[in-house]
Amino acid sequence: MARAKVNQDINLDEYQDIWVIGEQREGKLHPVTLELIGEGRKLADEAGKKLYVAVPGYDIDEEIAKLLHYHVDGIFYLKHPLLKHFSTEGYAKAISDAILQQKPEIVLVGATSIGRDVGPRIAARIGTGLTADCTRLEIDKEDGKLLMTRPAFGGNLMATIICPRNRPQMSTVRPGVMEKAKSSPEAYGKILELTPELEASDIRVELLEIMKEKKKAVNLTEAEIIVSGGRGVKSPEGFGLIRALAEKLGGEVGSSRAAVDAGWIDASHQVGQTGTTVRPGLYIACGISGAIQHLAGMEESKYIVAINKDAAAPIFKVCDFGIVGDLNEVIPAMIEAIDTKEEVVI
Repeated sequence: MARAKVNQDINLDEYQDIWVIGEQREGKLHPVTLELIGEGRKLADEAGKKLYVAVPGYDIDEEIAKLLHYHVDGIFYLKHPLLKHFSTEGYAKAISDAILQQKPEIVLVGATSIGRDVGPRIAARIGTGLTADCTRLEIDKEDGKLLMTRPAFGGNLMATIICPRNRPQMSTVRPGVMEKAKSSPEAYGKILELTPELEASDIRVELLEIMKEKKKAVNLTEAEIIVSGGRGVKSPEGFGLIRALAEKLGGEVGSSRAAVDAGWIDASHQVGQTGTTVRPGLYIACGISGAIQHLAGMEESKYIVAINKDAAAPIFKVCDFGIVGDLNEVIPAMIEAIDTKEEVVI
């Protein structure tokens, strides 16, 4: 196990409880917040600790109140007008100051664009380590430390990292990896407002305008059905079949890294260790051999269907249903079967 740098001045006994850093965008909570709450609740119950969510923002009182229905012990609402819109320096300072004041033992951050931006800065400010892109979190039954596991060496090795002498123990978790917390009709816990000591001069970047890209957003983390294409698709035109099947099933289009690197599809569709981690109800892998980096991003799918001409492809070792055949023949047959509502025989 790798070990973080030792901080000789810290008193470990002062640190208690588990924190999830809640993320909101334009006043709406990001789904990764509920995923972290679900995992945080498991860790808190196992360690006998309380679970809190810390959310920076402003004018999001109703959204904050929704979190009380996810079995958290409390919510630290870091409320300040300067936190209405995201800024690296503003968020990092507000969250760091709150951590130094409240002293949580464990802090979980979503490995989103925002989380990856502020997470390392928070860790540097408070003098602790940060384990990035964790896929598994456990409490050590012997001494209660957090065991943070993540892929290493291109996904060929799983490394478990501990932080025995620094606090808090911090990790980022990629969206789609952990199961979301389930909502309860009854509210639980309480909201604790904290007003960060934040001045305009603390934020050196001024937000002038928010410009949204007009193209359709790809929401792989929330998709219940994903149809992905890989090297076997062979061309940008080949993704026409992938899109047709995805549209027929009401799903999203995914891809392997090979297809993105070849320029056949935009990187926003990439599934895998260097792309998006997903766990849909149905994942259909078309022309994807099953490299470990890709499997790391989709192996938690409820059902996996693989279509590949190579019967020895690694994808067939992890799929629930495998079809050995040419995707250019198999996919049209599937679409036809869906249109006629008949079983497809290949």
